[in-house]
Amino acid sequence: HPLWFGDLNIPFLYFFSAVPMGTTAKEEMNKFWDKNNKLNRPMSPHITIYQWSVPMMMSITHRGTGVGLSGGISAFALLALVLPDSYPYYLDLIHSLSIGPALLGLAKFGIAFPLSYHTLNGIRHLFWDSGKGFTLPEVYRSGYVVIALSILTSIAAIAYM
Repeated sequence: HPLWFGDLNIPFLYFFSAVPMGTTAKEEMNKFWDKNNKLNRPMSPHITIYQWSVPMMMSITHRGTGVGLSGGISAFALLALVLPDSYPYYLDLIHSLSIGPALLGLAKFGIAFPLSYHTLNGIRHLFWDSGKGFTLPEVYRSGYVVIALSILTSIAAIAYM
């Protein structure tokens, strides 16, 4: 029988014995996964169920370049603190490796492109914050412009380095 809470006639605490449920949570989850495996369903949400598009790839790339740039800057700062020699020493060390011009250009592009892309796509996002450029054709057009300008500015930066 329940205990009643004061004069409010609200059940406060029940002293009934616990009755086991028909199945446990683990059994239910096993049934769920077995059914999904039999139906050949991917885990949801799964990236393979989406049709790839330019805006989707640009969003992923923007996030990736942001993480990469912040990680790279943090690593560079940390290494500057803990390594025993100065920056010119390590720059001379890289030059002494006699890396071919193609590999050196690729490495420079690998540094320049994320910075260029993330900056230009960030400007694109600022336009979006002002409420402009949200129609699907504008999203695709601005995406292609960002990609083209990122490649061109990266090549220009490599030529200058």
